Amino acid sequence: MPAVTADTLTLPRLAPAEGRSRPVKSVTRGPQAYEGDGFPVTRAFAGVSYQDLDPFIHMDQMGEVEYLPYEPRGTAWHPHRGFETFTYMIDGTFQHQDSHGGGGTIQDGATQYMTAGSGVLHIETPPDALVMSGGIFHGIQLWINLPASKKMINPAYQSLEGGDVSLVSSQDGGALIRVLAGDIGGHTGPGKSQTPMTIAHITLAPGASVSIPWNPDFNALAYTLAGQGTVGESIDGDPQAKISTGSLAVFGQGDRIVITADVQQDSRHNALEIFLLGGQPIKEPVVAYGPFVMNDKAGIIQAMEDYQYGRFGQIPDDALQPFHHRH
Repeated sequence: MPAVTADTLTLPRLAPAEGRSRPVKSVTRGPQAYEGDGFPVTRAFAGVSYQDLDPFIHMDQMGEVEYLPYEPRGTAWHPHRGFETFTYMIDGTFQHQDSHGGGGTIQDGATQYMTAGSGVLHIETPPDALVMSGGIFHGIQLWINLPASKKMINPAYQSLEGGDVSLVSSQDGGALIRVLAGDIGGHTGPGKSQTPMTIAHITLAPGASVSIPWNPDFNALAYTLAGQGTVGESIDGDPQAKISTGSLAVFGQGDRIVITADVQQDSRHNALEIFLLGGQPIKEPVVAYGPFVMNDKAGIIQAMEDYQYGRFGQIPDDALQPFHHRH
């Protein structure tokens, strides 16, 4: 799981975090499913209330899977309206293209934002060379809600390379924190979202612990990409909670987030890998139907009608298409 790595001893250090450690409200485990043309995902948010997720709506861990030749899969062209997507590629390569001129290749710790806003058509697919060769594929796709006042803004696209992320180390050098969006202790990530939020990918060495300052106005969620450990602190009656690959921890109110890696980790990764996220809750009604996220049923019906009448733009003449094996 390389993403972007660095020698933590040479990086800026996170200042000591102050205030109350956030208690752990719940730890859940998402089911496995298949997306698009058949690539495996873990539905990270399954079973968690929208009040705890707000402003996020949906998150898939894509893979981690090692494909054989001709196994990699993507999605066909499909619509979105009313939210933003955030795609983070840890291993492997994904191509993206949309009907408003956005697109590119996401790989090696790169991220991309797509603001669907009023409506966009897009495709996500592994490049032909990866399909033919096979290989490791691992990433995250997150859906971020838009408030009613911004649901119909113009679509937009940001491509952020792995080298754009802000890298910072824990006080003792035992944890590498990649700030992908927002701010952690004055270290700012490159992503610019319509909804205020912070996203980070944290790698903790076996036995390491980190205390991360967190905006008290934001919610806080920690998804375990790999490894095992605990979240929270055993103080003031708040117990630590055990986490392992595929689990989502939801935190209560507080000023900082404590994550600790077990001394024993699996030999493949030999680290605890955490995808940490939180944002400013929007606190509005949400009606989601497939690729549309609106505030009411009327908004969904309008989105379906607009899509059927071609108001989301046109698939470009030079459009990417899913790979089809020719015998």
